[in-house]
Amino acid sequence: MRERLILIAAGALIGSLVFIAQSRLLPGPTQIDLADIDATIQRRVQEQAAVSPAVYAHHVIRPSVVRVRGHGPDLGDDQSTEGSVGTGVVIVDDGTILTNLHVVSGAERISLVFADGFESDARIVGARPEHDLAVLQAHAIPDGLVAATMRSTANLALGERVVAVGFPFGLGPSVSAGVVSGLRREFVSPEGQRVLTNLIQFDAAANPGSSGGPLVTSDGEVVGIVTGILNPRRQGVFVGIGFAVPIENAAGAAGVSPF
Repeated sequence: MRERLILIAAGALIGSLVFIAQSRLLPGPTQIDLADIDATIQRRVQEQAAVSPAVYAHHVIRPSVVRVRGHGPDLGDDQSTEGSVGTGVVIVDDGTILTNLHVVSGAERISLVFADGFESDARIVGARPEHDLAVLQAHAIPDGLVAATMRSTANLALGERVVAVGFPFGLGPSVSAGVVSGLRREFVSPEGQRVLTNLIQFDAAANPGSSGGPLVTSDGEVVGIVTGILNPRRQGVFVGIGFAVPIENAAGAAGVSPF
């Protein structure tokens, strides 16, 4: 009996020691510090703000942007001329591409360079001269080709941020940012051959070679195809006003529902 009591007392003592040790080693209840919560929220906001709308828009649209070049005796080999180099955007992942008609008109051969460097020739499979649009079909396409997402211009607002991506003067892909500065504009081509109507006016920089490139929102969604710049002095450089064909008209040229 005495030995049994000694064992019970020893067990109780050991249990007490274990409880005391655990209570000292384990942390107590966490105290919520409102200052720490506020600092965490501010840090997250700053991290998100670090990515500008233009950076995000370019990240989204970049895989769908294509360098377009027309080859032929009427176009020459000067890559700085509008007739020989331009931009296109993939609207169907089978290699269907939108660009401007004046970029490829008269070309004996059309070559493409995709975002990953893959090269292919292409042919014109559709045209809408009244909107200066051409639809190209690539002969071959890279693996995992991504088509752009298109957005209706019905709710496009003056002052809305937009980004133009293309190959001005053959340099690119180049990115410029601005805002929608006008809607339902009219533009006469420099050659006076056609009058384009219902255009989006924007102030993101565009220059020869930008033609056919996508005009995209901050979300990277295509609302138009860059088609011309205002040149009151006929200098062929950007003076602050560019024009884009609404994507509804552009996609219609390809027989594709844009939404």
